[in-house]
Amino acid sequence: MRALALCVLALGLFASTTFAATGDKDSPAANTTPSAATQPANAAPAVASTASAPNAAASSSEISAELQQLRDLLESQAKQLQEQQQKMQLLEEQLNAATAAHAALASAPATADPGSVGTAAVASTSPLSVKSGDDKDNPVSLVYKGVTITPGGFMAAETVWRQKALSSDVNTPFNSAPFSGSSAAHISEFNASGRQSRFSLLTEGKLNGVKIGGYYETDFLSAGTTSNDNQSNSYTLRVRQFWGQAAFTNGITVTGGQQWSLLTETAHGMDNRTEALPLTIDANYSLGFSWARQFGFRVTKNFGDKIWLGMAVEEAQTNAVTVHGNPTAQAVGATVACTPAGVGTCGAAGTITINTNPVYTNFLVGQFGSSGGLYSPTSNYAYNLAPDLVFKAVFEPGFGHYEIFGVLAQFRDRAFPCVPLTGTTAPVGCPSTTSADFAFNHSSINGGVGGNARWSLFAKKVDVGVHFLGGSGTGRYGSGGLPDATVRPDGTLVPLRNYQALGTLQLHPVPKLDIYMNVGGEYSNRAQYTIDLATGPIAEGYGGITSKNSGCTTEVLPVTGPATNNNTGVPTGVGGSSGFIPGPLNNCTGDTRNLIEGTLGFWYRFYSGPKGRVQYGMQYSNFIRNTWRGLPGTGNAIGQSPSSDENMVMTSFRYYLP
Repeated sequence: MRALALCVLALGLFASTTFAATGDKDSPAANTTPSAATQPANAAPAVASTASAPNAAASSSEISAELQQLRDLLESQAKQLQEQQQKMQLLEEQLNAATAAHAALASAPATADPGSVGTAAVASTSPLSVKSGDDKDNPVSLVYKGVTITPGGFMAAETVWRQKALSSDVNTPFNSAPFSGSSAAHISEFNASGRQSRFSLLTEGKLNGVKIGGYYETDFLSAGTTSNDNQSNSYTLRVRQFWGQAAFTNGITVTGGQQWSLLTETAHGMDNRTEALPLTIDANYSLGFSWARQFGFRVTKNFGDKIWLGMAVEEAQTNAVTVHGNPTAQAVGATVACTPAGVGTCGAAGTITINTNPVYTNFLVGQFGSSGGLYSPTSNYAYNLAPDLVFKAVFEPGFGHYEIFGVLAQFRDRAFPCVPLTGTTAPVGCPSTTSADFAFNHSSINGGVGGNARWSLFAKKVDVGVHFLGGSGTGRYGSGGLPDATVRPDGTLVPLRNYQALGTLQLHPVPKLDIYMNVGGEYSNRAQYTIDLATGPIAEGYGGITSKNSGCTTEVLPVTGPATNNNTGVPTGVGGSSGFIPGPLNNCTGDTRNLIEGTLGFWYRFYSGPKGRVQYGMQYSNFIRNTWRGLPGTGNAIGQSPSSDENMVMTSFRYYLP
């Protein structure tokens, strides 16, 4: 009976405690004091009344002690239940927050670059943000020795169709659009590729007063000497980004390594990994977009998430062009009188024969890369005098994102004044034959200024952006790859004036769909200089009015030998075999004046959630290449200004890691 009584009492205490902890606040159980202790106490004497008085007293004392133990135990259990309920509530809040984050990701624009964010997405206030709320069965990040490691990237299946062949993957060389004289202008191309597939790894750790970490990002858009499309498609892995960072709690952030140039637009402050890239499939982005991925060491300062100031020291390079064209109005092959006879290129008879494209050997900017120095032996590398300097300020007053920036660069070459050009004589004091006498180094300071602005309108359903960069010697920072500088007759470099502009419109009518339109262009000014010939002074330089373009519209036959430089006959390092070497155009300078592109496309996300993101995109682009007008040709008294337009259709199917 004692055992039965204890069970009844325990059941009553447990039931009353449970109802008190979980009952509705408006129910009697919630508004009254539990009576579990009273009910069993009233029942105990009734149960014990059949026993003798001494035994009943002893039993009552023992039962009271045991009841007190049960009360203590049940109170402890009730307290544990409350703690469990609090933990469950916290987990539910974290789950709701994660669900909201995934919903925001689904409604944000799909960016062409997984390391960047769409303008409608919420950016972090720090370049490094340690992820929280991980589930042990579905972690957001991995933790190794106190460092958070977050993998990322996407797998891509992409295609490109071009009306005029460029022999290119999904990366478009805009400044190579072929003129009608090129055989490539009369044949289309279709290429399919998975090489833009990307892998990234973010590492983050916290110390007192500072977050430290780094970021690595890579894809396969590069080619080694064994790479081809014939069978194995063995393309090499390349470094896109590889940098380390220290972000201090006082707002100062220091970043060093290969990264996007500081002049590249960002979606939030100056944070790395928030670059506001144009929505596009093209791996060379859009014309008018200013950018570079190169070595950089930058220091930025955040002032209350409203103003950012920064400075960067970055890798330098010079995209120089050789002066082209026929430096005289005479026909190619014509004999022209010159003086003094037998000096320089002037023959013993006092005449010279006009060449199609004179060889300018009176300046040196750099050289092909050295294999021993781990540079590409088929690429040009300038002898850099100093790194580029980039300065930037960002403002986010509450509506819109605004940037102003500037870049300073130094160009240098070695000039050889005793190497006269075709039809000219060497300066006074030079030997009678060409030589390196009196050679000297020449440098100049160049640069430009620019700005970006971006607005989200109509509850983030519409994003509008504008971009501009203008200056001298800034051509290499544009997607068009226009030249930075040309050469004067004395062999010294002179920067070319460049302009780049881009406007973007992004529509987000539903969470899964983004529609984008980009319109941009790039411009390079002409640079003309006077050369005194025996027949009189003429103008020469990049885009010079005496350059010849009459051959840009005349198709030529393919060649059967290794590709060579048309000016010198020296192999360019590019191989080839019969049927794979189009013939080079003659009398076609084709100095680009401007490049203009319009793009219309969309991204549709089939799924975006905790398992990643699956999306499909398609775009149409048209760009035009216009050139500077040159020397009048046969039947053309005003000179020719050849142009080329290109139509492209690209598709992309991607899976992004969560």
